[in-house]
Amino acid sequence: MKTEVTGDRVTLAEIAEETGSSLSTISKVLNGRADVSKATRERIEHALHDRGYVRRGAGRSESRPELLELVFHGLDSIWSMELIGGVEAVAKEHGLSVVLTVSGDRHAPDPDWIDGVIRRRPVGVVLVFSEISPEYRERLRARGISFVIVDPAGDPSPDVPSVGSANWSGGLAATRHLIELGHRRIATITGPEDMMCSLARLDGFRSAMNSAGLPVDPAWVRFGTFEIAGGRDRARELLALPADLRPTAIFAGSDMQALGTLDAAREAGLAVPHDLSIVGYDDISLAPWVSPPLTTVHQPLRRMGEEAARLAIRLSDEQPETTPRMDLATNLVVRESTAPPAE
Repeated sequence: MKTEVTGDRVTLAEIAEETGSSLSTISKVLNGRADVSKATRERIEHALHDRGYVRRGAGRSESRPELLELVFHGLDSIWSMELIGGVEAVAKEHGLSVVLTVSGDRHAPDPDWIDGVIRRRPVGVVLVFSEISPEYRERLRARGISFVIVDPAGDPSPDVPSVGSANWSGGLAATRHLIELGHRRIATITGPEDMMCSLARLDGFRSAMNSAGLPVDPAWVRFGTFEIAGGRDRARELLALPADLRPTAIFAGSDMQALGTLDAAREAGLAVPHDLSIVGYDDISLAPWVSPPLTTVHQPLRRMGEEAARLAIRLSDEQPETTPRMDLATNLVVRESTAPPAE
């Protein structure tokens, strides 16, 4: 049970006595200074959290900068821009400015990003396509900085708030559409094997195929990055299969992969959708403008950004009894990149 305190001076004195640290060391930890050992920092952060230094309602103090931090691994796709637009819209409603931070490689993020967040002391943090370690969660909570993950990379810890979408349903709808058109040799290109959204879309694909009594040849399932190059490379492999194994339709796990698949089809001399049907995922702003316009699963990216921002702001003012989780609905948007098979 957390101890309610009457003021920062008393709280810091109690923390200093409990941890055997000086007030200056505690101040360094609170301000994100790097010149404190990891063991000392963790001991102080645990004490701050356990003793209730961050009290309910303390998140939006007058001295705190009016910032909302948005953390990406990279900013090199249209997908990112959709989310940014949603976060910025909500931040503006609340009189907040948005700070963009790039944390680097998903598997080995630059540890400096968390130090920067702590120095800036934003109202909240929205992390995209990410995971957050127990250490980083503790550091943010000890300072009253709320956080929310959008489209978590893995299965988030039960105490991590998140906003995602119905990935399984999206994969199911995309594959059922192709089956209803008459396709039987359907392949899928999905994202990295260690990402929850990739596996959920793949599970939806498998469920649709199994329900229709159609086999899923292992050769028809390919993993790659969610980028154009990832889609193009995996599609080249699929289109190089022997004629009796070559798919007549491909469900791509992202629109960027679908654009790469379109490139591979052109290289192979195939007409889309006459020779090959393609379904994407995300419904990015470019999807209606490619040739042919892309059939895709609409993922409400902008709204995901909006809801994550609202949640981060709300959590800065209150601590709900249960961890908020939100999965938004997806829907299929049929355009001109799919048609019945020619054979």
